[in-house]
Amino acid sequence: MFTARKKIVKEKGAEPDDFEESVAQALFDLEATNNELKPDLKDLYITAAKEVDVSARKAIIVHVPFRLLKSFHKIQQRLVRELEKKFSGKDVVVVANRRIMPPPTGGRSNARPRSRTLTAVLSSAPE
Repeated sequence: MFTARKKIVKEKGAEPDDFEESVAQALFDLEATNNELKPDLKDLYITAAKEVDVSARKAIIVHVPFRLLKSFHKIQQRLVRELEKKFSGKDVVVVANRRIMPPPTGGRSNARPRSRTLTAVLSSAPE
């Protein structure tokens, strides 16, 4: 499992749970075996993974850093298809971690991007 640890980076050095390690291992295996995805998956990693119940099925929510979301979108169709094969009978969804920054306290009004405000983060979060 040590080699799959580079595919999951938790905030503040927290330890990933077993399910997150299994998703990271699946990503590492895809990078090692799938020549089509190998160059794209080389620099990508996840920050968390959760399994949720959706009506009669289960779904896997994979959290990725906001800055890597565009790279994940480039390979999302192929990646989701391969992950759904590995975790049979489960849907896979890739979601970005969005960070809320505090309002600026100084005189500069443009100190934070609009995408980091509470309103923008909550409106872009999945229901």
